[in-house]
Amino acid sequence: MTAATLDQGTQAGLSTRRLSRWTLLGVLVADVLVSLGLFAVTPLQGRADFGVFVLLVYLALQTMLSISVEGRRKAVDRFVLAVVVGSFVVALLPLASILVYTSVHGAKRFDTTFFTHSMRNVGPNDPGGGAYHAIIGTLEQLALTTVIAVPLGLLVAIYLTEYARGRFGRFVSFFVDVMTGIPSIVAGLFIYALWIQTLKLGYSGFAGSLALVVIMLPTVIRSSEEMLKLVPPSLREAGLALGMTKSKVVLRIVMPTALPGIVTGVMLAMSRVAGETAPLLLTLFGIDQIVNDPFHGPQEALPLFIFNEISRPSPEAYDRAWTAALTLIIIVMVFNLLARLFVRFASRNRGSARA
Repeated sequence: MTAATLDQGTQAGLSTRRLSRWTLLGVLVADVLVSLGLFAVTPLQGRADFGVFVLLVYLALQTMLSISVEGRRKAVDRFVLAVVVGSFVVALLPLASILVYTSVHGAKRFDTTFFTHSMRNVGPNDPGGGAYHAIIGTLEQLALTTVIAVPLGLLVAIYLTEYARGRFGRFVSFFVDVMTGIPSIVAGLFIYALWIQTLKLGYSGFAGSLALVVIMLPTVIRSSEEMLKLVPPSLREAGLALGMTKSKVVLRIVMPTALPGIVTGVMLAMSRVAGETAPLLLTLFGIDQIVNDPFHGPQEALPLFIFNEISRPSPEAYDRAWTAALTLIIIVMVFNLLARLFVRFASRNRGSARA
């Protein structure tokens, strides 16, 4: 490469000079300090406004400094990287804030009494009481919802991926898309009209589970369908070439290959329905005592418990509501952890079998 070519490359934006991390850190520190001063002497205020202001000023300073030292191409690369990282931090802040805020407020009643007692004979303004009855109801309803929705969702996903042809397949796919956009209150109203008003079977945990099935089913179908589509066609063709039937190819090759993604999709669907409140308001009715039978009589659930407690104007009820919210988050996190452990265990076993 000649000297003239190097000069042309440098003029085009290529440069061997690089900004050190300490320089960029110094720019960030100066940006924060100057922004603090501006927010102190001007009408600007608010934590969110401060964060956005710091990010924008840092992007401008970094880009100008990078252009002068490293060249245009490196400056554009740094600008895009900073935008991506900044967007990630901005997206992560609400989640972190929710977890921290809920943990701080929920820790006030995170005791043995809360997890071993119900709200029977406990008034709205009385201390004590717990959500044992709501925890039992939530676990039973989630179990029933999963047992019903997951097999149905997998069968529909397999049909759409492996067997659907023509107009009927397109109709099923369109119907799933429509179900995905149905508001949760409509699902609860449908089960209320069918199960309680028409069939006269009354409020129960099973009625709430049916409403949650309507919400969970399209999520399971779509996530499983996408995972099944990611399985390479060559695996299906290899199974068919060895003389396997279509059903055996699906059960022994396609499903095990797509299992990690399917389990992840099921966990996302469970996490979504675990916090639904509107359908349960119409189907559970709610009760302050322990009910272990989800098929007969009203039952409580954590989302309904939170809604009822936060509606009561007393500090004790607020504390119970925040602790119930923290409990619900922990339950969802435990389910996701167990699902990941299951996927890892299944993957190891499949690798050992192949070996």
